[in-house]
Amino acid sequence: MERATQYELRLAERMSRLGTETAFEVLSKARALERQGKDIIHLEIGEPDFDTPANIVAAGVKALQGGYTHYGPSAGLPELRQAIADYVSQTRGVKVQSEEVVVVPGGKPIIFFTILALADSGDEVIYPNPGFPIYESMINYVGAKAVPIRLREDRDFGFDVNELADRITDRTKLIIQLAAESDGRSARPRGHPRHRASHRRPQHHGAFG
Repeated sequence: MERATQYELRLAERMSRLGTETAFEVLSKARALERQGKDIIHLEIGEPDFDTPANIVAAGVKALQGGYTHYGPSAGLPELRQAIADYVSQTRGVKVQSEEVVVVPGGKPIIFFTILALADSGDEVIYPNPGFPIYESMINYVGAKAVPIRLREDRDFGFDVNELADRITDRTKLIIQLAAESDGRSARPRGHPRHRASHRRPQHHGAFG
């Protein structure tokens, strides 16, 4: 009987550029301390400190019992997309159509898809720091250059417009800026430097947030 030949499984080179989500490493250590009886205040992941409200749990159970257990539209249920569009239009002052809404299971996939679709090797992506660790990890993964811009406490954890301008080059492909984050930073009021910066953004650069 011919013996099977064994080969070493080698990962693609790009896997060496894939970082880790360190917030979950800290969470694991924090929960280990909780099991020891220590009182821990969790600041590592963007998760509410309360259970899912009962009405939402009930709605989920009702949907499952009602047959919502099959594949749905890849962009999300039309009714949900319309409800999200209406909510954003009412609360953000920006008219949004349901066709512009995509429902995804968390923030990481859509951040990754956006960077993967737009940033090439050699492009530069400006991202807020401190911020979501996935930004730098995904930028490096696709072969682009991660360019951090510091969020300053004296600016309500916003960035300095002049610092942003200094970081924009001919290679800048994306500028990641945030209205709010899951780790507790608040939305910027109108007139804040963050909003003024958006008017100075060069036409050939993209931005999301």
